[in-house]
Amino acid sequence: FVDVGQSVKKGDILCIVEAMKMMNHIEAETSGTIESILVENGQPVEYDQPLFTIV
Repeated sequence: FVDVGQSVKKGDILCIVEAMKMMNHIEAETSGTIESILVENGQPVEYDQPLFTIV
């Protein structure tokens, strides 16, 4: 959903993670600019794994 360099506000939906056939909206914990995306679309992720860097 978001791209590097995009401005986001706290609570904005950054992406959707599928877990056990349920779609979970991942919201920004803080306002800022997306500095980096740490995982690729479709890549498995672990609980509490960072997905984005926001500065």
